[in-house]
Amino acid sequence: MTNSDKGDDSAGANGSNGAAGRKVPGREPLMKPLPRRFYKAATCGPDDEGFAVLLDGRAARTPGKRKLAVASRALAEALAEEWDAQGTSINPATMPLSRIVIAALDGVAGNERAVAEDIVAFAGSDLICYRAASPPGLVELQAMHWNPVIAWAASRLGAHFKVAEGIVHVAQDADALDRLRAQLDGRDAIQLAALHVMTTLTGSALIALAHADKVLGVEAAWQAAHVDEDWQIRQWGEDEEAAERRERRWRDMQAASRILALA
Repeated sequence: MTNSDKGDDSAGANGSNGAAGRKVPGREPLMKPLPRRFYKAATCGPDDEGFAVLLDGRAARTPGKRKLAVASRALAEALAEEWDAQGTSINPATMPLSRIVIAALDGVAGNERAVAEDIVAFAGSDLICYRAASPPGLVELQAMHWNPVIAWAASRLGAHFKVAEGIVHVAQDADALDRLRAQLDGRDAIQLAALHVMTTLTGSALIALAHADKVLGVEAAWQAAHVDEDWQIRQWGEDEEAAERRERRWRDMQAASRILALA
């Protein structure tokens, strides 16, 4: 995931087959071995860029060779806790905060406008703007969870989003999208990365921004994003594999929410 200033001594899989070491299509390992933990302790400390995650006293670095450093001490401490909690291997699946921050430093920094525009694009076909015509129970649930978010956008942002039945695309007014875009101006790469994660997980830029504005708690935001799915589960039951996937996504949602709070 990252290397310290002294380097990462872990080895990856080479996907070889037999003594000749030739790669055979379809025979590559499904998962690369996790890198070994190469440090004794993870802490955080002051840095030119704010506060850095330190591995045995040396600044950790991202795959893009950037220092794993953030402006907020509280966030740096939370990142260091993830690194310090690792066992003999470094498992990114157990480090949701670090994954989002690393993606922000390596992929969002310098591309803030493009990431913001992607969030705005979600708002152009936002989940909560497309409603079911039936059954009545689902219609009521959508209204209960989604109407307050539409109302928040109108009152807080001055952005009036159109709501329609069915799945046929309805073009939103440019003014509404501009007002939502204005809420993203000035946000740094880490905040945008967290918002983008929440937007893609929920399918709704409006839900993500309402959460960032403290109108929805993270549980309420997650519930609002899964009204349709939860309705189907109540009717037909839940698939075990889908439940596991949803649990992983929920952990990412919580991590993104925590980053917004700490950053």
